[in-house]
Amino acid sequence: MNQPVEILPTAPQPAEPAGHACGCGGHDDADPVLDVRTIPHAIRHATVFGAFDAIAPGGSLVIVAPHAPRPLLAQLAERAPVDVEYLVEGPDAWHVRITRRTVD
Repeated sequence: MNQPVEILPTAPQPAEPAGHACGCGGHDDADPVLDVRTIPHAIRHATVFGAFDAIAPGGSLVIVAPHAPRPLLAQLAERAPVDVEYLVEGPDAWHVRITRRTVD
């Protein structure tokens, strides 16, 4: 039971998943979901823009909105190429997956 002890200058860090480099040691398995119904209308689009800007090309974000978010989707498409998939279409909530396309 005598095994050598290695003293490290810092605690070992777990390996980061591909494309994940913040150093937190975690990662997201599923697309993040942002329920905008609880966000005040005055800052709703800006909140989605911030979340969308954090998504890497090829990644997706699911938003939950109180209506079909067509104007918002048009604004996002002006920021970057996107694919849009309606997962749930009302009547109380629309769930929309927005995928940032990779640039060819």
